[in-house]
Amino acid sequence: MQEHPFAEYTRALGKGPKLFRDLEEHEAEAAMAMVLRGKVDPIQLGAFLLLLRRKGETGAELAGFVRAAKSVLTPPDDAVVPDLDWPSYADRHRQQPWFVLSALLLASEGVKVLMHGIDGGSEGYAPTPAALARLGIKPCGSLTEAAASLRSSSFAYIRLPDFCPELERLFQLRPLLGVRTAVNTFARDINPLGAPAQIQSVFHPPYRPLHQEIAIRLGQPRAAIFKGIGGEAQRSPLKECTVATVIDGEAAEEFWAPRLAERMETTYQWRAEDLDPSHPASLWAGELDNPVAEQAVIATAAIGLKAVGRAGSIEQAEEMAESLWRSRSLTRFRE
Repeated sequence: MQEHPFAEYTRALGKGPKLFRDLEEHEAEAAMAMVLRGKVDPIQLGAFLLLLRRKGETGAELAGFVRAAKSVLTPPDDAVVPDLDWPSYADRHRQQPWFVLSALLLASEGVKVLMHGIDGGSEGYAPTPAALARLGIKPCGSLTEAAASLRSSSFAYIRLPDFCPELERLFQLRPLLGVRTAVNTFARDINPLGAPAQIQSVFHPPYRPLHQEIAIRLGQPRAAIFKGIGGEAQRSPLKECTVATVIDGEAAEEFWAPRLAERMETTYQWRAEDLDPSHPASLWAGELDNPVAEQAVIATAAIGLKAVGRAGSIEQAEEMAESLWRSRSLTRFRE
């Protein structure tokens, strides 16, 4: 039987302890393109994903995967380039998505924000779309709809199956494989409408430099990457936050001080939050008293403002974010 074209990639990853190797970026792109276009046997796909997981993905491999994913997207009929790309892919976190209010604060300032992510289902809780629904914001059904929403309101949310169903199918393999795969990492970097700035979160700090490398390899002009609450781009105001940045190909780090003087980790537990999806809307409307959540919104918005270049310093970004929160319209996003 003739060897399958995909076998060269599983062979590279699956040889013995001293013979396996990382894929080059162009190889990773070609391999993932075959996966997304359905040209790979299910046995090969499972082996490929698990071998990558065992080895550990490199920045070159993940950048190649992103390029392959972008190649299968259907571009909008009338493209609008957002200012900020905001991925939301933490499929198992059990905290309120207060960060959606941070994105809406930026949108109220005219910053065009595209938020995208998984829609839950068999993969987990995924509270982002539920919280947005209570804010009166429905997911867009295509990138064309997302572009129209960005034009009219400076904010759009789109679910992964509505702009890249090929990639969504890889997320659905987790119950079969039992572990997360490379898709959980590189989906965050897709940036489907080519925003010049990205805000990203990682669950484990060692992933910060990995995403910096991916951004540089992809030519991403600006990026801000930090360890967020539950793996989402939501900064805790209770702790110092290290933000790994990319600006015009240069990697650096910023250190943001806690916003609350009194450390409250022992009294405020993110995993113990009431997960009622109406709470972000209530906080926005001034009907919910939660100082920690309020400061999380402001702190996260500040990172976004600096990421898009609206603020030149950490201090200016935090002052701007707080001003936006104080001056928000309490009725704009009511149900």
